[in-house]
Amino acid sequence: MKFNLLSKTKNQTANHEGAKAFVMMPEMELYSTVVTWSLNDSFYEKFEMRIERLRVLIAQCEPLFVGKLAIYARTKMYMRSVPLVLVTELAKLHSGDNLVARVTDGVIGRADEITELLACYELLNERKGTKRLNRLSKQLQKGLSTAFNRFDEYQFGKYNRDGAIKLRDALFLVHPKAKDELQQLLFNKIVTGDLQTPYTWETELSALGQMNFDSEEAKAMAFRTKWEELIDSGKLGYMALLRNLHNIQKAGISYEHFEKVCARLSDAAEVARAKQFPFRYLAAYRELIDPSATGPVQGLVKKLAALVQGSNKGYTGDLLDALEKAVQASAANIKGFDHETSALIACDVSGSMQTPVSAKSKLLLYDVGLMLAMLLHSRCKNVEVGMFGDTWKTITVPRSNILGNVQEFYRREGEVGYATNGYLVIKDILSRRVRMDKVMLFTDGQLWDSSASGSQIQALWLRYKAEVSPAAKLYLFDLQGYGQAPLQVLRNDVYLIAGWSDKVFEVLAALENGESALDAINKIEL
Repeated sequence: MKFNLLSKTKNQTANHEGAKAFVMMPEMELYSTVVTWSLNDSFYEKFEMRIERLRVLIAQCEPLFVGKLAIYARTKMYMRSVPLVLVTELAKLHSGDNLVARVTDGVIGRADEITELLACYELLNERKGTKRLNRLSKQLQKGLSTAFNRFDEYQFGKYNRDGAIKLRDALFLVHPKAKDELQQLLFNKIVTGDLQTPYTWETELSALGQMNFDSEEAKAMAFRTKWEELIDSGKLGYMALLRNLHNIQKAGISYEHFEKVCARLSDAAEVARAKQFPFRYLAAYRELIDPSATGPVQGLVKKLAALVQGSNKGYTGDLLDALEKAVQASAANIKGFDHETSALIACDVSGSMQTPVSAKSKLLLYDVGLMLAMLLHSRCKNVEVGMFGDTWKTITVPRSNILGNVQEFYRREGEVGYATNGYLVIKDILSRRVRMDKVMLFTDGQLWDSSASGSQIQALWLRYKAEVSPAAKLYLFDLQGYGQAPLQVLRNDVYLIAGWSDKVFEVLAALENGESALDAINKIEL
């Protein structure tokens, strides 16, 4: 299914800076809003405003598309919160078949998402008091019942948390039918609270932290031994490893164990299985360079950092090298362009890009744009890269140093100021008569002319194609999903791609093959 992404009537609007922009058809706007979702306020839009815009868009789109988008966001873009919002809203609007049940089952990837979905359903349906979860959607209930049958005791035990809605509450509400006697015994354990506590790095270190030690040296040795045991056991997941590099280093583990950590971090198969957002590697990289740069460590990790006293800072270089290899492994399957295809990559470093990706994160939308841009830069042969704010500047960096390049841009971002003068990118190559085959803007889309000269990126792009490079294509990588585009999408070789995951490059490859950005969603099977 193809979508005509432009309104057949009035398609012009104004963006949040008051500049000329273009509206999208509901499917494209919903896609860009979903895959850039965050549970905190954005620079221009409060969370309440975004959730209301999402509801309006869902109602305007076909239910099947909404369902496929929910599963696409969960399974391809690795998002957790927004798929639950989509299925909750879809359950309000759609009935008469089992679509909601199939989508519900499709978005539940972890055992705790059963209770998370019920909490989302309660919140978005404004259920309170004795009416908290009565009149649960039958199809949503059916989908949750199917999901219950997919998890074992370890998975239930790992995510059996003490939230407002507990796993036991969910079991009574959903009434899943056990598929055999063993599963019935498992359900009974959920009811009686007898699930076996799983062996995880959190439980092991938490238990150690509650013990009394004769001295600080004994405590430090115990934590060093425990970290080494966890590393040897393979029970420390890749994400946990990535997020605890500073703590592992501080524990003073042996060099032999450092080698194991580095080998696992940089293993291409491990990287592929881990499915981490690219900027997670950047967060780990910065934490090693300067632990204060990414803000205080949260929760248990913060407590553990205070408990261990060792230090292996001399091995930091090994860890940084391992992270760089991991990122390069994550970029290995990105389809770049050969030496005959000229590409220009431009990063928006404006003030509106200085928004945290989540309420607890010190990483900014700006970092996401740089990270994705540097991943693509590493795969292109004939490429220029730069950043724009008040001005536009190209910066020469090596293709093989992805994380280092992000840091270099981060160090120099003040050199161009903080406006959103993206039109300068096109104006530059137009005035220099430089032929580019691909122009790629990583931005939140709120482009304007702060000089009040009347320059517009749409008009400049049309001139550039007419006068310099008729076959050129412009790709807008939308990192915030505000719902407007600075150029007319799907006209004059302008395409929109949205999201924070490296999966955006699969969409780029699809566009190169003549497909739309929504074809990948429509290929999802339900």
